[in-house]
Amino acid sequence: MMISHAGPILVLGGARSGKSTFAEKLVEASGLPMHYVATGRAYDDEMRDRIHHHQAARQGKGWTTHEEPTDLSGLLRRLADPGCAILVDCLTLWVTNLMMEGRDLAVEFADLAALLPETRARLVFVSNEVGLGIVPENRMARDFRDHAGRLHQIVAEKSAEVYFVAAGLPLKMKG
Repeated sequence: MMISHAGPILVLGGARSGKSTFAEKLVEASGLPMHYVATGRAYDDEMRDRIHHHQAARQGKGWTTHEEPTDLSGLLRRLADPGCAILVDCLTLWVTNLMMEGRDLAVEFADLAALLPETRARLVFVSNEVGLGIVPENRMARDFRDHAGRLHQIVAEKSAEVYFVAAGLPLKMKG
């Protein structure tokens, strides 16, 4: 597994599908200095446990971790060294944080989209595919699903490769 030089990689999948593990292996195989951009916030004990699990899995493997819940584009611009690989985990948590802060998602998504073609770092994005299930019963959940779907389309269009992971098995969808 090698990371493409041609542009970002998007790794989609459901909860506990193996998408983060697959994305980490892509970055580790690059042989480049590795940056892990964590967008999650620990709103409850379950999320704290998930964050701890991800941190423990990377322990001692040479990752530099950056916690950035909202200013993803700003951080990526600061890290955009062509000699490094950056894993962003995950875009849907970033969407959640932006929604919780009442940010203009169209502006945030456009900012990220503008930076993707210009960055020279090797980027791998992880995100939860949430649009495959039933229609959510409340407005906020439907808005979240719709925002995530729009963001996935934006990032997928600008990506050199797109994978969908289910049961730990990656399916290459683009590239």
